[in-house]
Amino acid sequence: MVKLKEMMRKGIHISSLVIPLSYRYIIGFHHRKLTFSILLVCFVLSLTIEFYRFWQRSFRVTFYRVFGMVLRRHEINNFTGATYLLFSAMLVVAFFPPKIAFCAMAYLSIGDTLAALVGMNLGKRKFLGMSKSLEGSLACFLGTLIFGVFYLPLPQAIIGAVSATLAELWNLPIDDNIKIPITSALVLAFSGIFV
Repeated sequence: MVKLKEMMRKGIHISSLVIPLSYRYIIGFHHRKLTFSILLVCFVLSLTIEFYRFWQRSFRVTFYRVFGMVLRRHEINNFTGATYLLFSAMLVVAFFPPKIAFCAMAYLSIGDTLAALVGMNLGKRKFLGMSKSLEGSLACFLGTLIFGVFYLPLPQAIIGAVSATLAELWNLPIDDNIKIPITSALVLAFSGIFV
């Protein structure tokens, strides 16, 4: 049951790839303000739903009936991953060059999904004191690297993949939906000075 729940969750998670792909191929990098505005509206809407479910019992019951299957335990009384994802997407679009924002958002969708699915199904070698596995981290690295080489110079693609993998592995009490894109965007921006 837990495995099915996580598989469903990651199926939804990979669909968030529509955000960076729309930014690049549909809206276009030259319409950065429009992308930010759309993300802002989506974030405010998501935040409104979150607070409404905290305060309104009848809505909360309906919300759990619809989304309960894919919610993690800590999300019952906290924001969902979707809200954090929209927040981080909004931040990277606002503060980073379009290509970096595009890659950072895609790293989250691809890397986090692969790390979870491979780690859950094939993960045998766990890191000390962690639930994360070497196999999951390798899947995250390879997935983000393969994606990155299509859009970045090879050295920067490697650096970006390493940063996304380490952010996913990093045992900080910050949601992966914030940690991965922000960390990889910062590292990509810094590495762009030298690469």
